[in-house]
Order: sequence, then structure tokens, then C-alpha cells
Amino acid sequence: MGDNDPVEAVEHELTVLLRRARATSGSIAREVHPDIGAAAYGILTLLQQTDGTRMTDVASYFGVGKPTISRQVGLLERLGLVERAEDAEDRRSVTLRLTEEGTARLSAAQEARRAQFRALLDSWPRRDLEALGRLLHRFNALQF
Repeated sequence: MGDNDPVEAVEHELTVLLRRARATSGSIAREVHPDIGAAAYGILTLLQQTDGTRMTDVASYFGVGKPTISRQVGLLERLGLVERAEDAEDRRSVTLRLTEEGTARLSAAQEARRAQFRALLDSWPRRDLEALGRLLHRFNALQF
């Protein structure tokens, strides 16, 4: 890694962060339910953030085909974490939503993870945490 190239340093640290984030997503997913993986966890968090969305929009969001999402959603439905509801805007479509069970399990796993983050970052000054949050937000706003 070039010591004088800040872009290279950022790219390296983001690579490490993304690798760790994938592993963490798998770990949190297993806390929600032992039979799901990181991909299913991503679907659950999207449904949580949107309060439900159509399957085609889920597929588009993740950049995968509808059959891939259908398999994941089928598993999540069998586990009682997701349900389908008639789409109010288009009766030919269905909206995917978290069930009460899905909401409760996802929230519990996220709270446990936040507690781990708080413990890890406990020694950081508040201004550093705020700066990190601002910079990550700014980075995530970039269009790739």
C-alpha cells in the first residue's frame, strides 16, 4: 500500500470494512434465525427500512434476478419472518412485509449488534464518532 496515496489507503480500509461487514451480516442473520444467511438478512433489513416493498423492487435494489429473490423470500416465508400482501397500487403485484415475528427477531439481533458496537467504540471521543458518521454518510451518498 502506498503510504503517500490517501485514495489507496481509503480503498484498502474500505475493502477490509466490507469484508468484515459481510461476515457480520452472516452472524447477525444467524441470530435472527439459524437457517438464514447474509442475503436473506439483507432482504429483511430492506423490508424493515421500507416498511414493505414489491419483490421486483427488492430484486432491482440488490441487482439480482427475481428468481434469486423468490428463493430467499420463500425461505423467509416458511420461517414465518416475511409475508406477502396484495399491493394496493397494483393488484397483480404483491408487497413483501416483515411479520411480527420477523420484526421482533430482526430488532433483537440489531440491538445486540448495536450493543457490541457501543462496547467497541466506547473509548472513542464523541467528536470522532460524529466525524466518522458524517464521513461515512458523505461517502455513501456518492454515485458509483
